[in-house]
Amino acid sequence: MDVVSAPPPPPPSSVLFARGVIARLATWETLRLAVQEGWGGAGAPQKRTWLASVIVDAFEETVPTPDDQYVEEILVQVLADEFDTDLEDGSAEPVALDIVRLWDETRVGREELVRRFEAKAQSVSGQRAVAQEVPDANAEEWEDEEDDDDSGIDEEDEAPQLLEPRKREEPEVDEDGFTMVKGKGTSHK
Repeated sequence: MDVVSAPPPPPPSSVLFARGVIARLATWETLRLAVQEGWGGAGAPQKRTWLASVIVDAFEETVPTPDDQYVEEILVQVLADEFDTDLEDGSAEPVALDIVRLWDETRVGREELVRRFEAKAQSVSGQRAVAQEVPDANAEEWEDEEDDDDSGIDEEDEAPQLLEPRKREEPEVDEDGFTMVKGKGTSHK
């Protein structure tokens, strides 16, 4: 009788890293807003979980280990493809840096950072995400022009502009049935 053995459980450091990635994504305000507002459709929470698995798999299977730029590209690409969101707020960079730090710390068995992100994720759970206005690079120019205006008429403040949703491209599936995650044309080193 052939006995099918279950695959061995993942090492504790991998489980710890996965917990940290899940918690860090749960605290990312931009992703929280995308899930809350359903920008990814009805399956938005599952897409957040899928994103965590893509990141964990990248670290577990890629040599050399992904760097923060590679992780940031994954985050930006997934938000564009799966949540129809062109990310222009720069928020993916600190998330990517934190994920790389989580990898480094969990490799040596440190749990403190994972626990901090889990505590933060717990504290924001159930709270509504709030959109942050992206600062306008030309704001200083506008302020200078307003100072020169002697008309004495105050113009109404403009409402923040929403980003146009990106045209959704169909995901590329390889011959094994896996969805390809595309970078921005640069490789990680």
